[in-house]
Amino acid sequence: MADTLVYRAEGEAVVQGTDLYGFTVTQWELPATYPPFAALLFVPTTWLPLPALKLAFLIGNTALVPLLLHLSARLTGLRARIRPHHLCAATALALWLEPVFQTIVFGQINLALVCLILWDLTRPANAVGKGLALGVAAGIKLTPAFFIAYLFLAGRVREATTALAAFAGTVLLGALALPAATVDFWTRRVFETGRVGKAWIVDNQSLQGLIARALHEAEPGPAWALPAALTAATGLWLARRAPAHRPDGVLLAALTTLLICPISWSHHWVWCVPLLALLIAGGRPRLAAAVAALFLARTFWLLPHQGDLDLRLPWWQQPLASPYPLLALALLPLLSTYMSTRTEVPTPRAEVDSSHGRSRVPRRLGRP
Repeated sequence: MADTLVYRAEGEAVVQGTDLYGFTVTQWELPATYPPFAALLFVPTTWLPLPALKLAFLIGNTALVPLLLHLSARLTGLRARIRPHHLCAATALALWLEPVFQTIVFGQINLALVCLILWDLTRPANAVGKGLALGVAAGIKLTPAFFIAYLFLAGRVREATTALAAFAGTVLLGALALPAATVDFWTRRVFETGRVGKAWIVDNQSLQGLIARALHEAEPGPAWALPAALTAATGLWLARRAPAHRPDGVLLAALTTLLICPISWSHHWVWCVPLLALLIAGGRPRLAAAVAALFLARTFWLLPHQGDLDLRLPWWQQPLASPYPLLALALLPLLSTYMSTRTEVPTPRAEVDSSHGRSRVPRRLGRP
């Protein structure tokens, strides 16, 4: 649980008043990489002995798996068809999906963040403070901010504005509590991508990781930046085109985020759970089974990756080293075409006008 140790060290830095971005912990010398607001939330991790803290993360992350399944079913309209024994079986399977398993092993917060985002996005359109939780998630770990851009482009302006205001509030809170760390992070640390880790190792399942390994270049530069910019623009455009009452746009935004981030560790891909729910809801059980098999296979862990071997993989091992970004690149056009042409797609609970009992279309919608 290396990441749990990083979170605890961040909390200790806040309590002791030491440099938040000046320490490294564990044998891998992992530093703090999240905004100061996240460090404030990690203060409670200092209240427990380390064994108890690890147990709390283990139990908490395991308990979040059925919650994620529930929210995924709510997003895709599967909830009415889910029975308790289905949820138990799905939880047992989901625990072995590589991103979920690695999140638990590392003691990560990915499951909590995805649940927070999905809970917010699947609330009724007129819910008070809708977008607030998304903004808080972006304040903890910057990558969810991509969803705010998606909401603006989709015409869900009130929700996006609330999320943006909440995100700004997290920055302000961090500045008030940790002014020096806030200046350090937003003027310096946020631009130090290499601080998070080496982009070319097989752990990194982003577009940059794929390109770096394929070109045998530790820093692919424009060879990555240009495709990433094109992918970002295409992903946002496809997500915006998704019909407002369908969940396609959310998953398109999630896959795009994972692709374009400089580093998307394999455990960041816990979005595979709602992705599988979407494929099942869309009537693609065979494709869902194939995607589940890919996330169970752990092919990149089977390759030689000690030292700099990740940069010297032969051509035939490249697909095994980058299964997640290759899958996402294939699914972006598929989700935008097949799913949007279905004549019957389950409507998420968030888009149901409970007061009239009918569906309605709202306004246009480091290792750590």
